[in-house]
Amino acid sequence: MHNVLTLKNIYKRYRSTEDFVLHDISLTVRESEFVALVGPSGSGKSTLLHIAGLLDNATHGAISICDNDLDMASDHVKTSIRLRKIGFVYQYHHLLHEFTALENVMLPQLIAGKQKKYAMEKAKDLLAICGLEHKFSAYSSELSGGQKQRVAVARALANDPVLLLADEPTGNLDPDTAKSVFEDLLNIMEHTKMAAVIATHNYHFASQMNSVFNISEGSYVKL
Repeated sequence: MHNVLTLKNIYKRYRSTEDFVLHDISLTVRESEFVALVGPSGSGKSTLLHIAGLLDNATHGAISICDNDLDMASDHVKTSIRLRKIGFVYQYHHLLHEFTALENVMLPQLIAGKQKKYAMEKAKDLLAICGLEHKFSAYSSELSGGQKQRVAVARALANDPVLLLADEPTGNLDPDTAKSVFEDLLNIMEHTKMAAVIATHNYHFASQMNSVFNISEGSYVKL
């Protein structure tokens, strides 16, 4: 199995503070590997995911995705990598309210240049896998919290990413719905070669992953 994501000696400091948010973090995620990112609020989990997803730059350190060194890459290259190789799921679903569930999942495919017919069929397949075959035409206001998050998961997988990054994907859901959504997410990923890094406060969920990476005050701490 090849490396999908490599973070090496990552430091992050914002201009508004002299303190480093992340201190010398290194992490390698291989094909088909699911990594749980755990730690208290404010420990740096989201910052690390933003750097891994090319949404933010490290102050120091190196990042590569599928053996492509990207810490010095142009914004154009990073945007292309994000669109075609990375899927994102956040704590809040961030669905476009004026679009249906089907259209929300079609959109990233259309942006990537896929034909409308192909994008529609792929979106239907993903929504069906997520148990939403009866909600293709539903708008966000017509969906429950769990259904919205399942649409967000389907959207994240629309362009067949090699890497899924999820930041507290079940954090806004009640325990039963969170468990159901998390199980659906793992089930979908297990049928692909996708790698995943999932930040969560839920240690029971984390225990179901291949490995657990614990961050405390911006540094890696062994459990």
